[in-house]
Amino acid sequence: MKALLKRTKQLTIKLAMFITLTAISIQPGVAAETKKIVMVISGYGQQQGEPKPGYEFDEFAKAYRVFRDNGIAVDVASPQGGKVVADKYDPGKPYNAKVLADAEAMAMLNNTLATTALNAQNYDAIFIVGGKGAMFDLPKDEALKTAIANIYQQKGTVAAVCHGPAALVDVKLSDGSYLVANKAVNSFTNQEEQLFGKKWLSKFEFMLEDKLVERGAKFQSSDMMLSHVAIDDRLITGQNPVSTVGVATALVTSLGLTPVDAEQYSEDKTMTVIAKFLSGETEAINELASKPELYQLPLVGMYGFYYQKSSQTDQQFEHALTLMIVAQKTINNPKLDMQIAKTQHKLGKVDQAKATLNQLLITKPDFKPALDMLQTAF
Repeated sequence: MKALLKRTKQLTIKLAMFITLTAISIQPGVAAETKKIVMVISGYGQQQGEPKPGYEFDEFAKAYRVFRDNGIAVDVASPQGGKVVADKYDPGKPYNAKVLADAEAMAMLNNTLATTALNAQNYDAIFIVGGKGAMFDLPKDEALKTAIANIYQQKGTVAAVCHGPAALVDVKLSDGSYLVANKAVNSFTNQEEQLFGKKWLSKFEFMLEDKLVERGAKFQSSDMMLSHVAIDDRLITGQNPVSTVGVATALVTSLGLTPVDAEQYSEDKTMTVIAKFLSGETEAINELASKPELYQLPLVGMYGFYYQKSSQTDQQFEHALTLMIVAQKTINNPKLDMQIAKTQHKLGKVDQAKATLNQLLITKPDFKPALDMLQTAF
């Protein structure tokens, strides 16, 4: 009888352990075996990116939070190791604030691993953070190129965002082919460089989009600063900072995990609505106007301002005008008002252009650009 009770107890314990392990294995974002990745950031930056550009803290923070929220272990590396410098950023943004308050994350940023110390066998994936600094030191890092190739060839995932794909341009596989050859890839585009990267453009040794195409990549992209994630099996690349969460989430999926729902940040939500509007969902603009507290209207106006600069068709100019007008009162800036008036004039909306200028002159009666336009354009 005692033997039977003992046997029953053992079976009960084993059953309980089986149920527990099964429950763990099916929880979203949790794996029976912890996955581990290495995040690589540029070590080129100095003094918040003023004399030399560094990495984008926003991109690091967003991706890091995705990985940790999904139970993934993270190491952080840079070409030279040690403390690295980010470009100037807003510490008050929610994702940045969370990382700044994370002692483990900050310890890794203050003492990054040198890429020469990386052992590819320790990692399931590598994620390369963007920032202009990535254009200067990452492509030349032989140890990094080796780590990327080895992780990919051991069936790991390689992911990069914004300027992060600069680290991929000279990576070759064991057969001598470029990693990016014949694969869907994207990165910060030539257009985005011309609009937003002029400070460092003349210092670059190559244009990232051009170099990826030269290496045989099937380059793809969306309109400027809209999220775009290119997935080609275990190679995942994102176009710009807005693509960060999408790239990080795709990496989580590639590791066989079911991602937990990522936090929706206001600027990302704003850019999603802009993307819908530009794709033809004209009613999406009403969402911005009716619920301004959920979105960043200044970002909408800024996007319209720059979108106008790259517009070529009347429809594109109309879209730019609509976006600028949605944010006009919130921004309350004469430069934006002038851009609105110029766009209205270009589209033949003469009366509207005059009204915009006259309204501007009520608050700034001596504003010369408005006075000059009224005298010369009509």
